[in-house]
Amino acid sequence: MAAARIRRRHRRQRGLYEPEAALSSVGSRHLIRGVVFDLFHTLTGRESEWSTLPWTSDFLGIDRQVWNELLITRSRWRLTGEERDPFTIVSTLARAANPTLSDERIHEAVQLRITRFRESLLRIPPENVDTLRRLRAAGLRLGLISNADVTEVAAWADSTLAGLFDAEIFSCAVGCVKPERAIYETCLSGLGLTGRECLFVGDGGSDELIGARDVGMTTVFISGVIAELWPEHIEHRRSLCDHHITRIPEVLPLLGLEGEAVRAGS
Repeated sequence: MAAARIRRRHRRQRGLYEPEAALSSVGSRHLIRGVVFDLFHTLTGRESEWSTLPWTSDFLGIDRQVWNELLITRSRWRLTGEERDPFTIVSTLARAANPTLSDERIHEAVQLRITRFRESLLRIPPENVDTLRRLRAAGLRLGLISNADVTEVAAWADSTLAGLFDAEIFSCAVGCVKPERAIYETCLSGLGLTGRECLFVGDGGSDELIGARDVGMTTVFISGVIAELWPEHIEHRRSLCDHHITRIPEVLPLLGLEGEAVRAGS
């Protein structure tokens, strides 16, 4: 046992982790040197914990399913940074659903949307920040990949998450989106790692788990936030991942860092 602990400590000093029983299902044994995270609905908290403001769609009187369809599958132009003006972004989306909406109502919706996203970034669950710090302290490299327009990440610099990653990749800054291979490769290049050396942790939106798997990453689906918003998606997304967790700290035991998780609460 003592020899095993010494070998494990030596690997941690080099920033290398060998997935043992917890990750044996991924196939051949290989070193995990980095963890890449999605941002919204992954590192952000449950909506009930950070906001009392209405959804943008509710404020505009647009069906939520219609709004989500516009946001996710019909607006690559905003996610890649092709359009960067907040009013133009919201008005284009909103008037695709309801052309009669007034400029005044849309201006109000823009301010609401900016405030909602700012709150989501400023009220990150402390346990998520603590987990990221413990991963870094253990020698792992951390990456972030987010599909987001300029409005959604305007408050990033003020978030407790800013500065915790070795590579921060926002789609509006790099001109590509998940699940496109290019955005994952941009992050991996910034980390100096291969896909096989990384875990990807995300809620599975925008087919991100499929994209991560296609570049060789071990995929971890986190369902804690979407269980409150879209529980109907959980079963399907579980079928796409290598591992399923409900909270960010559960990443620690996946990497054999149970001791760190215990000390976090001591």
